Amino acid sequence: MILNKIKRDKKQMVILIDPDKENNASLLKFCKKINKIPVDYLFVGGSLLQKNISETINILKKNSDLPIILFPGSLLQISDNADAILLLSLISGRNPDFLIGNHVIAANFLKKSKLEILPTGYLLIESGNITSVEYISNTKPIPRNKIDIAVATAIAGEILGLKLIYLEAGSGAKKIVNLKMIEEVKKNISVPLIVGGGIKRRNEIDKIYKAGADIVVIGTALEKNENFFL
Repeated sequence: MILNKIKRDKKQMVILIDPDKENNASLLKFCKKINKIPVDYLFVGGSLLQKNISETINILKKNSDLPIILFPGSLLQISDNADAILLLSLISGRNPDFLIGNHVIAANFLKKSKLEILPTGYLLIESGNITSVEYISNTKPIPRNKIDIAVATAIAGEILGLKLIYLEAGSGAKKIVNLKMIEEVKKNISVPLIVGGGIKRRNEIDKIYKAGADIVVIGTALEKNENFFL
């Protein structure tokens, strides 16, 4: 679906839902508004997990027809109830658990599951403050002005066989990913490019698309302002 939409030159939108920041009532309210929001997929996941992620997915599935893709912050956030999973390899960092370690532990479950596996090169980009991703993963982000490092890292991810590249400023980031960085990474890879983090205004979405992102992820902005798209 992602590739087909890119072939039609369609930019794509994702809403990231953190189960820990939602309850049944807020999820139902969100689902009622979903048809008014220009969204293609739902990502489900977060840095921590204090709730049953399968319950969140079940509510979304009962009240929405959108594909649900796991965006796991840990092994606890894997559920066979979703449609697919971003199998994230944090290639901007050097923590072996997030490069391959957790993947090995989850491999047998993932192979037996019905989930569509989307191998994704995940690049954490410095955004003006320490984000949850940086703290939990114990990795340093790529400095936002080090465009050459981001480009080389993205190229390496594609060469290794990863099917998506994700530039992430992090939840609650002060700044969006450097637009020039997005532009240069897109020029140097052939796989779809996802960009998220730090988006506070709708016009920033258009700038990120124009820079080269195929998919934009909205999370915190929608949590703080439910009328973000209206």
